[in-house]
Amino acid sequence: MTNGARPLTFIPYDRERAVEYARSWALRRNPIFEDYTGIGGDCTNFVSQAIFAGTCVQNYTRDLGWYFISPENRAPAWTSVEFFYDFMTGASEFASENGGTGPFGFPIPLGDVQPGDVIQLSDEAGDFYHTLIVSMVEDGEIYICAHSDDALDRPLSSYNNTSERAISIAGARTVPVYPCFEDLMRGGE
Repeated sequence: MTNGARPLTFIPYDRERAVEYARSWALRRNPIFEDYTGIGGDCTNFVSQAIFAGTCVQNYTRDLGWYFISPENRAPAWTSVEFFYDFMTGASEFASENGGTGPFGFPIPLGDVQPGDVIQLSDEAGDFYHTLIVSMVEDGEIYICAHSDDALDRPLSSYNNTSERAISIAGARTVPVYPCFEDLMRGGE
């Protein structure tokens, strides 16, 4: 598949970098990005940052992509639980099923998650409201990192939610422009 006239390249998802980013920034905020705590929540924004650290690829398709340039110039999928799910799993027009640029994944059973995967929680009405990143799986327990209600290696079993859905991040499609992980870890310094 191509992006314009250029063929896209598959980039494996670097789970270790995504988890390292999540653990490093779980209890603080990276000044490169806006903090949406208190104004809708920062959970999906934080998970998007971690996935970006693991792929260094964004999709700059206006409105339907997955990107953050500034608080006023970002895709809904970067910060919204449902838009994030649709983009990552191919449910949106510019997501993985059409071979578009950016990270992509697929739904998996909760028992199959591994570090770097994403979990979303739902309420009694079935509405998904919270996005978490898996930091480790140990002795059958899933541990997560999150923002809004900040968490560093918190057991998933400690949450009071109705159900969960999980997304395995497979990789990304594009040609990386520069190695961004180091810049992200420094917080722009």
